[in-house]
Amino acid sequence: MKSNLTLPSSVEERISGWVRIQERHQGANPGRNKPRPTVTLSRQFGCEGFPLALALQALFEPATGEPWCILDKELVDRIAQDEHISPHLLGHLEDPARYLEDFGFHPRGAVTADQAFAKIAVRILHFAREGNVIIVGRGGAILCNQLENCFHFRLEASLDWRLGSLVRRMAVTTREALEKEKAQTRGREHFIREHLGADVADRSFYDAVFNNERHGVQEIAAAILGYVRSGWKGGGFPAR
Repeated sequence: MKSNLTLPSSVEERISGWVRIQERHQGANPGRNKPRPTVTLSRQFGCEGFPLALALQALFEPATGEPWCILDKELVDRIAQDEHISPHLLGHLEDPARYLEDFGFHPRGAVTADQAFAKIAVRILHFAREGNVIIVGRGGAILCNQLENCFHFRLEASLDWRLGSLVRRMAVTTREALEKEKAQTRGREHFIREHLGADVADRSFYDAVFNNERHGVQEIAAAILGYVRSGWKGGGFPAR
């Protein structure tokens, strides 16, 4: 994942920590890399997906004695930079509007939306297969559904609660929050349907669905840790 671009240290630290653990395992067991779990998080817009990812990381790292990487929009932006995908195109991967190439317009040398998603999907799957990763959104539960080391969870809540959460966390009015919720929900549904041919709200993709309105992120994170610890079949849940 080499790049000449200067990126936020938080991204570099997340990647370098994850890479170090991969190199350590491969060096100790060449050709026999020990499987480790991956968690994917899906959420209705307004639910606390990233705060939950942080809470999970804080629990999983001491439980496993290994670093965990959060793969969110910021890290996907890094992947896109490495793959030479333009920020403009990346920003429109979830745009419900039809893409220019749908009308036969392909600027010379440009990467189409489908090609961009394919490149990003390959990198996400690589992270997921290696394990010790928390994937926030990006259709992770559907994209990684066939990987045996992955556990999939979803956050849901009433519209009123989600709007209130957006108002508090984004410092916007209720009307602005509602407009954002409608646009983001429509965009996400289109993105999953367009690129993965699935319904992101289909509960059959998830190991468990949590009501974020009734349960806080710490409570949900503890439940997910317990679920993964008891359900992990890779030679027992890793321990220090």
